[in-house]
Amino acid sequence: MIVHIATSADGYIARTDGDLEWLTSRPAPEGFYGMNAFMGSIDTKVLGRKTYEMSLEMGAKFDSGSRTFVFSRHSPPADVPSGVELVSDSIDRFVSRLREQPGKDIWLMGGGEIIASFLDAQAIDEFVISVAPVFIGEGIPLIARRRRHVPLELRSVERFEDGLVQLHYRVQNKCC
Repeated sequence: MIVHIATSADGYIARTDGDLEWLTSRPAPEGFYGMNAFMGSIDTKVLGRKTYEMSLEMGAKFDSGSRTFVFSRHSPPADVPSGVELVSDSIDRFVSRLREQPGKDIWLMGGGEIIASFLDAQAIDEFVISVAPVFIGEGIPLIARRRRHVPLELRSVERFEDGLVQLHYRVQNKCC
């Protein structure tokens, strides 16, 4: 389970209203900061409901070509595409079932709340954090604030010509 995400230099993944203009208006290099290669390494996406809805608004397409799971405590929308499964199960039970199945890596996409919940359930193995060289002052933090201590092991650092830095961490031990 890998969180692959971008943050501002002050640790926010979006503005408070979900706006990503500070990130999406940047011209990306060829290979889109390694994202194209990363997409080839996964076959399953796990999203929170808000991230799923925001992705749809931004034009994302979900189909039966890959598995997508959306965690939600709300009633399901009427038009869920094939390949998308809504999940209201516990994280522990869901991740245990998912890890038993053959496949590639799993991409956990989401806001700070779902990332925090998966982290607290000891379900995240790695973080790839692309830090954009911009302060936005306030917004949605990478991980919802709760008391925790999760040591990380730095696996690599990549610097891009536009100043973006990509940090790749392995969660050292799974204890909060």
